[in-house]
Amino acid sequence: MELQETPGAGAWGEWNPTEDSARPLRGKHRVLKPRGGLARSSTVLGVGVIAAVGAGGIATAQDRPQAAISLPSLHDLVEGDHTGPAGSAAVPGQAGGQQEQQAAQTHGHTDAGEALRHRILQQAESQQDAAETQARADAEQAARESAAQEARTRKDAAEREAEAVRAAAEKAAAEKAAADQAAVAQAGTKAEAGSGGGGPAVKSSGGWSLPTSSYTLTSHYGDSGSMWSSGHHTGLDFAAPTGTPVKAVGGGTVVSAGWSGAYGYRIVLRLGDGTEVWYCHLSSMAVTSGSVGAGETIGRVGATGNVTGAHLHLEVRQGGATVDPLAWLTARGLDV
Repeated sequence: MELQETPGAGAWGEWNPTEDSARPLRGKHRVLKPRGGLARSSTVLGVGVIAAVGAGGIATAQDRPQAAISLPSLHDLVEGDHTGPAGSAAVPGQAGGQQEQQAAQTHGHTDAGEALRHRILQQAESQQDAAETQARADAEQAARESAAQEARTRKDAAEREAEAVRAAAEKAAAEKAAADQAAVAQAGTKAEAGSGGGGPAVKSSGGWSLPTSSYTLTSHYGDSGSMWSSGHHTGLDFAAPTGTPVKAVGGGTVVSAGWSGAYGYRIVLRLGDGTEVWYCHLSSMAVTSGSVGAGETIGRVGATGNVTGAHLHLEVRQGGATVDPLAWLTARGLDV
């Protein structure tokens, strides 16, 4: 029987793992607490079994055919173990606490993020509400300003229209005043020539004179109506254009001249027998005191006091009581 050559130590020598031949552990691993004095780590048990087999000479080249031996890496043995930070083993009790702490931190971060998101949404809603409120306020302000502008426009238009009406009225009044002045001038010329325009001329009879010219008798003595405070008319009205000359009916003295309430501007002429003749509603007074003769101009017709138009209100008073001016003048030979 031919002996076969025993493989050298370099080929099939006994494999005895030692500290020098075993590779250092890589990655993460966990060491369990010993129970009853024995380590429960699967890694230690596997290394111990391999060492025992090598020491007993079980795995030799003579007894077994050549076969490749493969061992799982230590990384595979410890894969799946829960580990702590790199390079340190995690204790089972501590691993559960760390998980709870991490879960609590994650939950805390979630709550903080949710609170932040809620605050951001609230702030956005508040800003939107403020913007809508401001927009409504701006719209209301614009509406008020528009209404105020429209009111100002209407007011300006009304003022312009009123100004136009006033201007037209002033123009008409000026034209009427000019016409009245022309009529007065014409009446004065006719009176001096001894003719009347629409009424008898100023004429005298035995030292007596009519009070004015170019007149129309409108209200007589004793007429009743609400226009007079006593309920009846106390004089005789000679309607004539404003500015028509007013004459003294007889020789006498001007004892009073000035404003007299409802009578307007008034001149009181006292005659020689004590009779007073009142000339009322005058526009102007030529004589305010002193003696005058019959037919002398003492004032001009007007519309002052309580009147409805330009006229001379003539009153004749004897002993303080009024008498009919028309009868009084007629009795003195004047054709009124």
